[in-house]
Amino acid sequence: MLKKSLLAIAMMAALGSVSTAQADEFLDDRWYAAPFGTFVQPGGDRNAHSGWGGGLGLGKIINEHLNIEIRGLYQNLEGAKSNGNWDLTGGTVDAQYYLFRDKFSPYAVIGVGGINSTHNGDSGAGFIGEAGAGFTYELHDNFLIRSDVRYRYNNNFNAKLQPGTEEFHDMTVNLGFVVPFGEKPKAVVAKAEPTPPPTPVPAPAKLDCSKMDDDKDGVNNCVDKCPTTLPGVEVSIYGCWIVDVKFDNDKDVIKPQYFPKLDKVVDRIKQYPDMAFEVQGHTSNTGSYKHNLDLSERRALAVKKYLTKGSHSANITSHGYSWDRPIDTNETEEGRANNRRVQLEVDGKAQQTLK
Repeated sequence: MLKKSLLAIAMMAALGSVSTAQADEFLDDRWYAAPFGTFVQPGGDRNAHSGWGGGLGLGKIINEHLNIEIRGLYQNLEGAKSNGNWDLTGGTVDAQYYLFRDKFSPYAVIGVGGINSTHNGDSGAGFIGEAGAGFTYELHDNFLIRSDVRYRYNNNFNAKLQPGTEEFHDMTVNLGFVVPFGEKPKAVVAKAEPTPPPTPVPAPAKLDCSKMDDDKDGVNNCVDKCPTTLPGVEVSIYGCWIVDVKFDNDKDVIKPQYFPKLDKVVDRIKQYPDMAFEVQGHTSNTGSYKHNLDLSERRALAVKKYLTKGSHSANITSHGYSWDRPIDTNETEEGRANNRRVQLEVDGKAQQTLK
């Protein structure tokens, strides 16, 4: 029964290695030390009770998913039925595959190595192979709790330490901590150049665009970046219909305090049943582009669902644009705040209707 359970653990660990990689850049490549304590549950083939031990690992972070580690260990098992104790001394070379790196980081591990077994006054060197799964939990940049459960196969190559077999199957539960050396590398946020605004179509020479307001939103055509805004709605200094909904950091849940403002938007849209609208999510350039794209899409979709009460509406769509369409500079906090917005655009075919 124990042997089947241990094999199941090993199979689960191997299946975990098919996880997909994260897109964010990973920079940590530090060396580390990892002391640990061990509880050992032997299989019936060893004729021994459970025991305890410990050891020390020295490893290196290779990339986002892989650690390589050398471990030394000592373990003691009490013999059953007047059978002598077992003293196990040896080491392994481990490969740890992390499904992802975060505060909590699960991993699968395999290891191979050698071990010297002492039993009833005799000693014999043998081979060990281990497979299992575990996790780390980061308490500080330079201190992590670590634990894993492993199946171990041990072959003592005819050392004749116990009559009947030289193959043993054990389960080990390890608990310890990891101390990386040096400062944890920090990702540098790339500063993307602002996308230049679209070049406005020049008005005929005899017309003064500063005295024109085609969509009647109070912003003249010279600076209006959203020339099809519905008349009478709340717009920014650039003439865009801004839905002033603020979200918590990295969240897409609309706070109840913004419901009355969105209800007014719903009433306004109902006055134009033949027009199409797009709810646009925009961000500043803080963080990765992929993360901002996903965040802008989720926030735009949240506003669309509110405007449609969660039902399908053919004339209201949503789209996220990440930081591709800034309306202000990203070099100042004020400019970045202006760029973090949810904006409504009228479909281009409504332009003639509004004139």
